[in-house]
Amino acid sequence: MSQTSAVAPLPLLSRRSQGLRGRVRVPGDKSMSHRALMFGAVALGETTIRGLLEAEDVINTARAMTALGASAVRGPDGVWRVQGVGVAGLRSPAQPLDFGNSGTGVRLAMGLMATTPLTATCVGDASLSRRPMGRVTVPLSAFGARFETAEGGRLPITLHGARNPVPVAYTLPVASAQVKSAVLLAGLNAPGRTTVIEPTPTRDHTERMLKGFGARLAVEHKPDGRHITIEGQHELTAQALDVPGDPSSAAFPMVAALVTAGSEIVIENIMLNPTRTGLIDTLIEMGGSIAIENRRLAGGEEVGDLHVKASRLRGVTVPAVRAPSMIDEYPILSVAASFADGTTRMEGLEELRVKESDRLAAVEAGLAANGVTTRSGRDWLEVDGGGADGRKLGGGTVVTHMDHRIAMSFLVMGFAAASATRVDDSRFIATSFPDFTGLMNGMGAKIEAPDR
Repeated sequence: MSQTSAVAPLPLLSRRSQGLRGRVRVPGDKSMSHRALMFGAVALGETTIRGLLEAEDVINTARAMTALGASAVRGPDGVWRVQGVGVAGLRSPAQPLDFGNSGTGVRLAMGLMATTPLTATCVGDASLSRRPMGRVTVPLSAFGARFETAEGGRLPITLHGARNPVPVAYTLPVASAQVKSAVLLAGLNAPGRTTVIEPTPTRDHTERMLKGFGARLAVEHKPDGRHITIEGQHELTAQALDVPGDPSSAAFPMVAALVTAGSEIVIENIMLNPTRTGLIDTLIEMGGSIAIENRRLAGGEEVGDLHVKASRLRGVTVPAVRAPSMIDEYPILSVAASFADGTTRMEGLEELRVKESDRLAAVEAGLAANGVTTRSGRDWLEVDGGGADGRKLGGGTVVTHMDHRIAMSFLVMGFAAASATRVDDSRFIATSFPDFTGLMNGMGAKIEAPDR
């Protein structure tokens, strides 16, 4: 069991704040950080990574790659160096691989291991151990891998990689970049061509980065969706990577500045991949003052700085087609909607039911505890806004269910609510944003430990 689930909870509360000010940088992109470590581990040569997100989820991936025979080490200059072993070079680890709270880490790693003849047991914390893994074990079994799972196909899972893998053609039943990536990574060491058919586009960091490492990968747009094909058993070449800021982490100071009166901030060096900018598009539709400045290219990705000012927001309908580009941002969007005029409706949210928690239920419960009226169904949520002054909001305690995004979202709510908001446990913020409290308080927010 992961160590993070064995220590005492760490409650925090946030209070109404004056205007937030400053120029800040959020941690490196989490999706790119995981992939940089994994792709470097199976490339030939030394991959260098600047700006890696040094949070628990990513550190667990680095440890897992080292346990599998590669080497991932942080130098005194802050640069990570990964010594790769080639696409067929991974070996059985001596101990179980602990992925903590990271669904991305464990699912992509299972893909990476599935077509190599090794045996590995994957474990995680209590939250990760409740999340479904059948969505990756089913397609990976088609390559010839075998899995021994806990009840319901959950962790802990022992994987037996295929000795004689075969290529696969797989159509994604749900829009999931994790499942797509797991299948493509399995295809790296399978002979012939492996194809993933994606009816609804999802974030494409895996495709972009694999191409950067020299993978033979092609993308075609057909009537039934994107066809991503990778030719297996070709070596990757080590790269020098610079990871831009994570748009999912930028979401928290961005919304905080929009809803906290008198705020004006700049969030620097944010990745602007179009498969990740759904929240920015939605907040601008709601009337948010967000200007993208200093656009540029870095490592094959578009990046820029976000200039954000406090704004009067209005309710909108967020279509289901936008969900894959902002699936992790719905908790903080729901907080923004709480301060909007009118009702915000969010559709296509079924994936939130199987995140670190049932995020849809956790968001609703947290909003209700702080005076917000909501309605929901299996895959949709409506939030009735209380207006920009937040005079009826706050005062509740939010059960985070060990979910870092729930904790950060409701701490942001407290900056603009009439009464303080409290979260029951903030430990899991460290999985993605270790200095969240320091960064927010440095701009003028008020996050503190509650009186005992």
